[in-house]
Amino acid sequence: MSEQILEKLAEVVVKGKIKEAKPLAEQALGAGITAQTIIFDGLSKGMEVVGQKYEKKEYYLPQVLLSAQTMYAALDIVLPKLKVGEAGASGRIVIGVVEGDVHDIGKNIVKAMLTGAGLQIFDMGRDVPLKKYIEKVEAEKANILATSTLMTPTLAGMRELEKMLAEKNLKGPVKTMIGGGATSKEFAAQIGADAWGYDAIEAVKIAANLLKK
Repeated sequence: MSEQILEKLAEVVVKGKIKEAKPLAEQALGAGITAQTIIFDGLSKGMEVVGQKYEKKEYYLPQVLLSAQTMYAALDIVLPKLKVGEAGASGRIVIGVVEGDVHDIGKNIVKAMLTGAGLQIFDMGRDVPLKKYIEKVEAEKANILATSTLMTPTLAGMRELEKMLAEKNLKGPVKTMIGGGATSKEFAAQIGADAWGYDAIEAVKIAANLLKK
C-alpha cells in the first residue's frame, strides 16, 4: 500500500497534477508513511524523472515549473511533519538572483531540483541586495550560496559577493556556485566561485559535490 501511494505521488509530480498533490500527501501521512519517506521516495523520485525528461528535451520550462509547483504543494503538507534532523546531513543552500536582475525562472527551476534532491533551500527571490545574502548565509549557517544572473551589468555583484564572503571569513566554510545566461565557467574561476552550473540538472550534481568537500 505504502509503495503504491509513493509511486502515485511521484507520478503526480511528473505529470504536474497540482490538485492531487495535497490530498495524496495527506493520504500518505494518514497511511503512516514518514515525512522523510514521502519526500525522498515519492516527491524526489518524481522530480528526478522530471529532470531526466528536461535533460532529454522531452520536457520544457512550463512542464518543469508545473511539476515544481506540484511538488511544493505536497511539501506544504509534509514539511511541517518532518522531524528536526530527520532529513539527515542534507545541505543548507541560500539561493537568489543578484541585485539588479529580476529574471528568476532559471533560479526557480534550480530551486525545485535542489529541493527535490532533499536539500534545505532558503530562497531570497530576485534583485536581492548583496548584504542580504551575507546576512542570510550567516543566520542559516548555510553550506552553499547559489546566485544567478542573465545580465552582464550584474556580474559585478557576483564578484563583490565573493569579496564580502572572504572579508567575513566565510569563504571555505561556505561554498559558492553561480549560473545564468551571462555567466561561464571561466568567469566563475576568475571571481573565485567554487563552481558554475550550465543548467538545473548540473546544479544538483554540483551541489552534491560541494557538500562532500
